[in-house]
Amino acid sequence: MTSRSTMHRGRILMLTAALVAMSSAMAAPAAEGVRPEVGKPLQDAQKALQAKDYAAARDKLAAAEKVGSLTPYETYIINRLRAAVAASLGDAVTAVAAYEAALQAPQFPADEKAATYEIVARLSYAAKDYPKAARYLQQYRDAGGTTAATLSLMPQALYLSGDIAAAQREMLAQLAALEQAGQAPTDLQLKLLASCAQKLQDDAGYVLALEKLLRYHPDPAYWPDLLSRVRNQPGFSPRLMLDVYRLRAASGTMADADDDIDAAQLALQAGYPGEADRYLRDGYARQRLGTGPDAARHQQLRDLVARKLADDQATLAEGDKAAASQATGDALVSSGLNRIGYGQYEQGLQLIQAGIAKGGLKKPDEARLHLGYAQLQAGRKTDAHATLASVQGADGSAALARLYALLP
Repeated sequence: MTSRSTMHRGRILMLTAALVAMSSAMAAPAAEGVRPEVGKPLQDAQKALQAKDYAAARDKLAAAEKVGSLTPYETYIINRLRAAVAASLGDAVTAVAAYEAALQAPQFPADEKAATYEIVARLSYAAKDYPKAARYLQQYRDAGGTTAATLSLMPQALYLSGDIAAAQREMLAQLAALEQAGQAPTDLQLKLLASCAQKLQDDAGYVLALEKLLRYHPDPAYWPDLLSRVRNQPGFSPRLMLDVYRLRAASGTMADADDDIDAAQLALQAGYPGEADRYLRDGYARQRLGTGPDAARHQQLRDLVARKLADDQATLAEGDKAAASQATGDALVSSGLNRIGYGQYEQGLQLIQAGIAKGGLKKPDEARLHLGYAQLQAGRKTDAHATLASVQGADGSAALARLYALLP
């Protein structure tokens, strides 16, 4: 038995014992409608139950039932005790049936209903009757039940009963409440949310679940799927493909030589030979490049990048001055990113910030995205997160900004 199922059964037994204790005198012969010949075995059953002699308790209940011609109250008491005995023995099906019968009786105390709904919900879940578990969880909540561990079963019960859309809505509501309270959702909750989205073919919901998994339970294995989903979303701009590779490099998920080559070529096309050189050097260091049948092609690209590096480094200062003379800030932002590629973080940040301040940008969200990236590269994580939170572009820049903020 897993620790989770042990806790689940422990909660059932605790609630069962509490209900028995609350009604310790209910089987007394003087009670309403309980005849002495029925009351005596019922009292004995109750004592056996409290002593955890469940087999004896079951036998005493059978003896009380054999008296026959039971009054409604006698039937009610027998169902109450049978439910407690069956729950203690782990017989969820019998316990649920007995509790449901007892709940229908007019004698059932109103102040015990919430606790009983919780028991029936948990027993139904244990018996894999997930639709019934979901119904009783809802009744428990409607009756004022607030135990988080119990209510957390609701989305699982809905999911396992086949109501995936309801499970997703419930899971989202519970996650919102947890986050508002400053609490982290569990790995299981977020994986359930991801599974709901997959079954509903809800790409945006699946991306959201993966983002939350990375935020609360980081695992590099989530990055490739997440980045693939983001770049395939409608409206994603091809201009941002270099940012996808930046995220892959930062998350340690560059998979093969093709990744290194593609990233280096995109950086070179964007005018950042220093960044292109970084991708190639990493690929060679990890022996993804420079080996196999394409080794000569890898070397050709390496030589090209080396020539571009030499030319660019000779004119860096001139390029910055030319960018500053432009009417808009786009060239300054680009010059700053070029400096970032060389690891010249202070100069790079100053240029990017100057470009944003100058204004007239063709893509202001993209510029802020790149400022956040540059701040991360420079180790200014707090500043980066504030910058990235301001990115709102529908072209994929906002989605990538959220991912940059999730980097370790």
